[in-house]
Amino acid sequence: MTAYKSAPHTFTKDGVFYFVRRVPAELQKHYTSQKIAYSLRTKSVAVAAARAIRAASQLDEYWFHLRAQDAELPGKHMLRLNISKPAPSSPPDKASVTSDVPKLSECVATYIRLKGSGKPQTFRSAAERSCGYVIDVCGDKALSEYIRKDANAFRDALVARGMAGSSITRIFGTVRAVTNFAASEEGLTLTNPFGGVYYDRTAGVVDRLPIPVDSIRRIQAICYQTDDEMRWLVALIADTGMRLAEAAGLLLEDFGHDDNGYYVHVKPHQWRRLKTTSSARTIPLVGSSVWAAQRLLQNGRTSGFAFPRYNKTGQTNANAASAGLNKWLKPHVHQCATMHGFRHSMRDRLRAVECPADIVDQIGGWQTEGVGHGYGRGYPLDVLRRWLETAVKPT
Repeated sequence: MTAYKSAPHTFTKDGVFYFVRRVPAELQKHYTSQKIAYSLRTKSVAVAAARAIRAASQLDEYWFHLRAQDAELPGKHMLRLNISKPAPSSPPDKASVTSDVPKLSECVATYIRLKGSGKPQTFRSAAERSCGYVIDVCGDKALSEYIRKDANAFRDALVARGMAGSSITRIFGTVRAVTNFAASEEGLTLTNPFGGVYYDRTAGVVDRLPIPVDSIRRIQAICYQTDDEMRWLVALIADTGMRLAEAAGLLLEDFGHDDNGYYVHVKPHQWRRLKTTSSARTIPLVGSSVWAAQRLLQNGRTSGFAFPRYNKTGQTNANAASAGLNKWLKPHVHQCATMHGFRHSMRDRLRAVECPADIVDQIGGWQTEGVGHGYGRGYPLDVLRRWLETAVKPT
């Protein structure tokens, strides 16, 4: 237990501040304990100091009235004590404590301020948008005032908007992340009402289908013929299975060449983060991705970006790339085709040649299950290249 001079009348336990005040001896007959102690529900020194000073001031005022009642005053029998009677003798009640609990809008600001450093704009947008939906439906309440009825109403509103189950899952996940983080920061112990809410997670979800191999060949031929920046991006992804954002955020210097051929380093950049730690990898380039790398390096850009059209601001605009390329792709495959389908196809193509699963995971940047897979640096580049060449080789 640690006392803080900068936050009078407080001590900490497990990092959470508590208010403590000894009851004056002459007033102890009004209390069941010799001291008042309760959680201030915060880990912040500044917030704890403000709440403790407020509580101490309330007690001082009340104790003054208690002393006045006990004193032998002239005409005391004529006082209208029932009117002038102050607040109860208990410490600040639940309502006063609740008023100090941050509202959801404040929780969002805290979450972004403390966890948003170095994160893309999408991190901030997701937190503000998701919690904004809650505020629209349930109001901007103190964190401890939300109940399961609010969470269910929130779910119903999202369903009424026609959102797919996967979108509702993402929104609820963001709301839980914000509220859990804020509760931890404030030292609140509560059951998050936004957890475990039922809804159909499969409703409206459209499976991302792999692109058939014959369609891939046809698309690659069109890319060779059109020969522009957008088609270089398609060709690069078609025979590597990279995520669209990974490829769109590459620098020219991320490409390399050795005696066995071209390769690309997929690594995090300030303008484009990676989805997971296992996403950082080196991929040997084969098939259409070799052509794409050659065209990119031959047309060296002064900006240093491999695809400058998607990197005009501080963040890679993967959404713009997805919208434009998906629209172009659909007439050449089917109306459900997306650029992400190349990634699904690459996994299937590697399976078709009986490529070991952990090699498939290393090529695609997927997390391989099992403790042992966390040891070592993985397979050499030439082993990955051999399997990729086998997978993309025309049959």
